Amino acid sequence: MHRTQGIVPSLSLIPSLAVLVFLAALPAPASATEGGIGYYVPGAMATLIDRAPVQQGWVFKPQYMHYEGDFGTASETPVAGVVALGLDVEVDAVVPGLTYTFDNKVLGADYTIGAFASWVDVTVTGTVESSLGNFSRRDSVSGLGDTTLIPALMAWQEGCWQYNFALSVHAPTGDYEVGRLANEGLNYWAIDPVVGIAYSNLEAGFNASVFTGVMFNDENPDTDYRSGRTFHLDASVQQMIKAGSGFVTLGLNGFWAQQFSPDRNPGPGIFIDEFKMRSSGIGPVIGYMLPMGTDNILLELSWLPQTDTRNSPEGDYVWFKFAYQWQ
Repeated sequence: MHRTQGIVPSLSLIPSLAVLVFLAALPAPASATEGGIGYYVPGAMATLIDRAPVQQGWVFKPQYMHYEGDFGTASETPVAGVVALGLDVEVDAVVPGLTYTFDNKVLGADYTIGAFASWVDVTVTGTVESSLGNFSRRDSVSGLGDTTLIPALMAWQEGCWQYNFALSVHAPTGDYEVGRLANEGLNYWAIDPVVGIAYSNLEAGFNASVFTGVMFNDENPDTDYRSGRTFHLDASVQQMIKAGSGFVTLGLNGFWAQQFSPDRNPGPGIFIDEFKMRSSGIGPVIGYMLPMGTDNILLELSWLPQTDTRNSPEGDYVWFKFAYQWQ
């Protein structure tokens, strides 16, 4: 997550899952990929808590995400080597992360590395197409999910402005089984370069952040399926209000994601034409910051309902994030 640069000078927080997460390293529905799910997760990197750190030291960032969504009843979706109709998806994910910011700058920027593991519970219900007819399936799994490595997270500060760059590498450490609607992992590698800009006004307590990137997906070796590249943008506006020794933060966060290259090589017997996704959403976010010198705490709760989805489930994301920073 990242620090609230310019508002609470001592507070800095690390990148979220996702996106830089993962950012995001959990298989949450909403991006353009096989099964309509992928490594980009809306809301994983969007707000104050997700800015790149600017204070030397450690940040521990556990996160929890709940998602429920569904495709239209007639939507054909390639998933794990089969084609399914009308998928209903439910995901609960716990994503603990740890980052370290070095004392020495790199190219004039504060430089951070980190990693995020994940534990997921996934339930998917749908109708599977086969040569013998269609039949209903409900699969549930629970276990270690995929992992996000962050070899580079950089932050440049200039007055009230902070400029960020992040590179996330998503590793397929979760279990995967062909033909199973629900899987802990996605079974392929991906990289997600992200750039961001944030504004913080110390006197007014006003904050705004924008993060944008492109997800590049490798091929799933078990299904020969390569998910297309996805452009994603997350943004937020938040107002800080003094409350006791800390600050309450109130605001909005939103996202827009658009797949600009189609999925390829769906495999034998799967014929999906131009399977591209798009999705957007906006919702409220509330948080609390407690600056304590070099030790800082930040809590954040957000709700992010999806709108205008295509080839992706439509539902609601709920995030709870916690960040503790120390030297």
